[in-house]
Amino acid sequence: MNQELLSNYYSQHRDEIVSFIAMRITDADDAQDMVQDIFMRLLCGKHLISPQTINNLIYTMARHAVADYYRRRHVYEEYEHYIRRQDDSDEMESIISAQQLMERMERSLTRLPEVCATIYRLHIYEDMKVGEIAKQLTLPYKQVENRLGQARRHVRKQLRFG
Repeated sequence: MNQELLSNYYSQHRDEIVSFIAMRITDADDAQDMVQDIFMRLLCGKHLISPQTINNLIYTMARHAVADYYRRRHVYEEYEHYIRRQDDSDEMESIISAQQLMERMERSLTRLPEVCATIYRLHIYEDMKVGEIAKQLTLPYKQVENRLGQARRHVRKQLRFG
């Protein structure tokens, strides 16, 4: 039932959802990829979908995908200056791709205590404030604040020196 409903909805509304996302991120290729990801998650998941809820569900997922896109972009931009390097001719500056940056950041997080890495990920990827993280993890505010600072320093150092 869900597969048929999703297939029909995709056929009828794909272009408008791509346009909805593309207007917000200004990259049509990424928008198409995001729409495909949304539908794949719905096809592979165990969501309760009905003709009455499908439209709201998909547009909510699209808004979340756009927010995730900018959150990842924010992380890249925040750390971009740590990974710039001059080439031998001193004429060009190259930047490690965003994917490589994320991989390096994740590798550096594996060297931290789990709670520090979790706090950092919640702050960066979920855009949570220190108070929200403290509440979710049932930790004192000051402890979360200190561990977030520790994680930031560690990640910056690792990105700077590899």
